[in-house]
Amino acid sequence: MPSVASLSQIVSYADEHLRVREIDDWPNALNGLQVENSGVVTRIGAAVDASTRTIDLAIEHGVNLLIVHHGLFWPGLQPITGGRRRMLERIFQHDLALYSAHLPLDLHSVLGNNAQLASTLGFENTEPFFETKGQCLGLKAQMQISRDDLARRLADSLGGPAKIFASGPEQAKSIGLITGGAGSEIYDVAREGIDTFITGEAPHWAAVAAEELGVNLLLGGHYATETFGVKALAAHLSDRFNLTWEFIDSPTGL
Repeated sequence: MPSVASLSQIVSYADEHLRVREIDDWPNALNGLQVENSGVVTRIGAAVDASTRTIDLAIEHGVNLLIVHHGLFWPGLQPITGGRRRMLERIFQHDLALYSAHLPLDLHSVLGNNAQLASTLGFENTEPFFETKGQCLGLKAQMQISRDDLARRLADSLGGPAKIFASGPEQAKSIGLITGGAGSEIYDVAREGIDTFITGEAPHWAAVAAEELGVNLLLGGHYATETFGVKALAAHLSDRFNLTWEFIDSPTGL
């Protein structure tokens, strides 16, 4: 017989562990439980995005609690028609619960996207930086490493190529890390003394700004840099509640 856990107990624990109610976020994040099921969980899935594809894969693999970083409401208010109606029908028909954690998962000191990626990159003695919404969104590390070695570490960590704009020093000394789409923050990041900035994606003008500022800009991909947190959270909940889990990989190419 598969192990069974209470959805309400898992949600209560995750909310408290991630400080969901304490962390201000963008309204469309709607952190926490977004869709409840009948109350029983036997298998956890983890995905970066709540999409038709990840929901169909979760159902196919017997998942009845799907944990995501970007929830159902990122596009804002949308009519429940067409593909969106069909997606919600699938969720309800297959008794799938959906839990979303955006900034609370980015920021977590152990399970967070930033903390997990920093660890795989070999960063030690990191400290929070780049405050917004009353929280520090990223981590910074003071260490000497060549930007080429750092780019190789990043590619190895992500399992794919990283884009590097080598506009700063060949030897990085002050490295800033914010997973996801933080490239547009490059001016404010540079003001904090960062000479090498790692993020997921950036607008075109950020590459020009990096040259103007003398900052190395490394882009690992929005999706790729945000796979870490949902995996870590699912694994943690799996251990705590004695449930199986799996990662549902659905890259966007961005």
